[in-house]
Amino acid sequence: MKYRLFVSDFDGTLVRDDGTISQKNIDAIAKYRKAGGIFAVCTGRMLSSIRGRLKELGLEEGLVVAFQGAQIADIATGKLLKDDSFSEEDALEVVRFLEAQNLHIHIYVGEELYANRRDGLLDAYEKICRVTGVVPDMPLSDMVASKHMRVTKALVMCMPEDQQKVKHMLDKKFGEKYFVTLSSEWLVEIMPKGQTKAAAIGFLSDYYQIPREEIAAIGDQENDIPMIEAAGGKFAVASGVETLRRIATVVPSCEEDGVAHAILHYAMEEK
Repeated sequence: MKYRLFVSDFDGTLVRDDGTISQKNIDAIAKYRKAGGIFAVCTGRMLSSIRGRLKELGLEEGLVVAFQGAQIADIATGKLLKDDSFSEEDALEVVRFLEAQNLHIHIYVGEELYANRRDGLLDAYEKICRVTGVVPDMPLSDMVASKHMRVTKALVMCMPEDQQKVKHMLDKKFGEKYFVTLSSEWLVEIMPKGQTKAAAIGFLSDYYQIPREEIAAIGDQENDIPMIEAAGGKFAVASGVETLRRIATVVPSCEEDGVAHAILHYAMEEK
């Protein structure tokens, strides 16, 4: 086995456009694990959003990475092994700026999602991620300040045609201080500095005592780039963004079971 640990993004990589996971991917993961490989999901989602989907993959033990690497939990017990967040001061700086731009904002506090407005974007997000957002009767920044909330992630939902403009604005404002990234054509995410999927690869490498050259990673979006760069085996589904595909071995698209292909033909070196 060439890669003893295989780390996969979730949305757009394992999950198809219709929200399902193919049986071929499920079977490949099971075969890899039976042969002694360790499989982990690394996602930008919150833990409460990803936990239920892990059972579809046959994952009832091991670790799962959420919030781009800010949280890592034991699947069986739910215990957090890594739990990082913004300081209250930094969270307020980010949220107040987003509010001043009149953007659609999400903030994540533990297992809770708070949004600043109820609209079609929030409805779509809830449906895809199978979570329910809370829209408080006060500005999000006032809520964070009054309740001293520990914010793990902030996110902007926008139309795809506006995404690059929003990303450019946030890079200009926060790019040196925080990690600003894209996780789908609708989302721009802001994380505490250093909380990337590369940090997750480092944690998993130390936890399992597996050198990075024996770790493979696969993804589809800009937020997966740090993870791909940190892993020894670098893979991108053909449906992924060009910036990621340029630095990785390209496998079939998400719709064509790219994860299964990477596991069987590269990690397990089947002919």
